[in-house]
Amino acid sequence: MHSFETAVVVLGACLVGGALLSGLAHRSFLSLTALFVITGFVLGQGGLEVLDFHADSGFVRQLAIVALIVILFRDGLEVEAEMLQRAWHLPARNLAIGMPLTCGIVAVATHAFTDLTWTESFLVGALLSPTDPVLSSSVVTNPRVPRLIRHSLNLESGLNDGLALAPVLALAAALSLDNPDFTWWSFVLQDIGLGIVFGIGVALIASVLLPREGIPDHQRALYGLGVAFLTYGVTTLPPHGNGVIAVFVAGIVLGIRRPDVRAYVAARSDDIVEIVKLGVFVVFGSLLTLHGLFDDGWAAVGIVVVTLLIARPVAIWTALAGTRTDMATKAFIAWFGPKGVATMTFSLLLLSEPIAQNNRIFNIAALVVFCSILAHGLTDQPGSEWIARRAGQPAPAPTETQTSVA
Repeated sequence: MHSFETAVVVLGACLVGGALLSGLAHRSFLSLTALFVITGFVLGQGGLEVLDFHADSGFVRQLAIVALIVILFRDGLEVEAEMLQRAWHLPARNLAIGMPLTCGIVAVATHAFTDLTWTESFLVGALLSPTDPVLSSSVVTNPRVPRLIRHSLNLESGLNDGLALAPVLALAAALSLDNPDFTWWSFVLQDIGLGIVFGIGVALIASVLLPREGIPDHQRALYGLGVAFLTYGVTTLPPHGNGVIAVFVAGIVLGIRRPDVRAYVAARSDDIVEIVKLGVFVVFGSLLTLHGLFDDGWAAVGIVVVTLLIARPVAIWTALAGTRTDMATKAFIAWFGPKGVATMTFSLLLLSEPIAQNNRIFNIAALVVFCSILAHGLTDQPGSEWIARRAGQPAPAPTETQTSVA
């Protein structure tokens, strides 16, 4: 950045502008996510160069880590609450079958269209396998959309961030120039194994230490967030487990052991999460350039087409084969698998890793996210209305203003 003051001005303007435009964005095809990414693009390297972030800077890496801590911890807290609900079979199949299949199809397409190695191609596939309902908010908030669909998309997107994390980190470690002797079993034992152990251990201790009564609600929410950052810090100390894996596991364990903490964090952490996401959106956009996005030419465009129009639909139709899900529901779920904050955050983290093709992989993933923002933003509202009509949901009642005008 040119100065700290510049960053503060941009952050403040985005927060103010986002609040003022939230009503308009809700009624239009362009989500606030898209506006923030576009703002970053206009002010960044591809535009006016007001924001001058360096892809390999410590700031970009630290922002990505903070975002992962906050987002993955909240996702972990929600696991038990979501899984207790009855309709978990569809999202479970999407996660267990659809997500790996999406990764594999994208990897095959990437390897076929570019000269990236199989390991690099599977890293692209892993980056593009998570989904994000933020980019299609009407789909998961519109009460006229059948609850089964809203629940399935919410649960899938809440869990696939954490599930995609391990393969992304493993593939990145395998490609790291600083770790030429990478072995998968060492990664599993140290990074994943210690991450799980520390996550469980810290969460169990935290669940016992917090009294059931006598502490204000907002302090309980801060306690939960404190556990998230403490878990990351403790896990990264020698013998060096993976901190972000530990945070996700800690969120799951703490949410199961202390549902009260889950409720407090969910009720009071939304603003913090939104500010962190805003930072990710703007920084992500500022690192984009037209030259970089289309560095692989038509190959990059082909990967976008395969990811959005082939990989996700094939994976979902395969995952839901044999269920009683009707064709309209399958088609709707298959289309609304937008790529968003998880892919952005993982990609930002990847930029700071010593990987030979990290910028190229980042640009391919970025182009898919950018196209997803536009495509799913355009179809969000009409898609919700279409599936509502198919499900026989009544149209919303006219407002008082509309009635008086009539």
